[in-house]
Amino acid sequence: MAKRHHTPAIEVQLLREGIVESKHHVQAVVCDRRGRVLSVAGDPESGGFIRSALKPFQALAVTSTGTLERYNLTDRDLAVICSSHRGNIEQARQVFRILWQCNIEPDQLQCPIPEGKHSPLEHNCSGKHAGMLAVCQQCKWPLTTYLKRNHPVQALILSKVAELLQMPPDEFIGVRDDCGVPTYFMQLNQMASLFSQLASGDSLDMERIVRAMTQYPEMVAGDGHFDTELMRMSQGKLVSKAGAEGVQCIGRIGDGMGLALKVTDGAKRAKYAVAIHLLRQLGWIGPDIADALAEKFLVLGSYKRLTVEGELAML
Repeated sequence: MAKRHHTPAIEVQLLREGIVESKHHVQAVVCDRRGRVLSVAGDPESGGFIRSALKPFQALAVTSTGTLERYNLTDRDLAVICSSHRGNIEQARQVFRILWQCNIEPDQLQCPIPEGKHSPLEHNCSGKHAGMLAVCQQCKWPLTTYLKRNHPVQALILSKVAELLQMPPDEFIGVRDDCGVPTYFMQLNQMASLFSQLASGDSLDMERIVRAMTQYPEMVAGDGHFDTELMRMSQGKLVSKAGAEGVQCIGRIGDGMGLALKVTDGAKRAKYAVAIHLLRQLGWIGPDIADALAEKFLVLGSYKRLTVEGELAML
């Protein structure tokens, strides 16, 4: 892996009427498609669970097995398979369409029913689960055990990720995500490397995933949410996927560059502030987009706003 570098982490401050109320610290790294560290803030080898930022790579099981073609699934379907959606009617119906096309009943989804909701279709990971069930139907694998780490669909996903990172699959530390599906512990430079490859255009399977996410950003998160707004405003130049506990990953499409960041205390508000700050520093978004995103995600009310101190150090 990359040579170890240490630079100051980025600090995010919550100001209430100009007075510091809280602070968050953020590690960040930019890698190219070969996994080389290009710039860093903090320690690029610091680790964490990639959580839902893994979803575009879990979707490789769908794009690489003929499942899309077999069941006539669309790019809109693929976008919701990669999503952490809000469970609104449009998104839940899209997940239902995937299951309908594959002749799978909604009660075969093993993601939880969210509190106050009525169906697992409304869970923010239902698209990912539907995609896994579709692959199982295509490959004639058991539907009832698709969450288990030794199930063929999970083994296929892990093999795809391992291949991209040039690691043996058995070296990954896997745990259950909140929705029951395995997720994996990774260094930040590995997360950035994955997104650099996703955005590189070198793989037809990943290129289709990127196209789906950027053409239908409203399926990936929802109106007013960071991933959707960033991909919409950047007009197909960036692919973005958040993960829980302060993880955010972004790829610059066509250039083979990936950004990954992790907030030490897991704060969602801090990761969006740092992502906007670093995208502007890198020149991946212009001042107009940065200002529009800052208005949405840095201004928290009449008396509160977030500020960011620190930058990426180029290596």
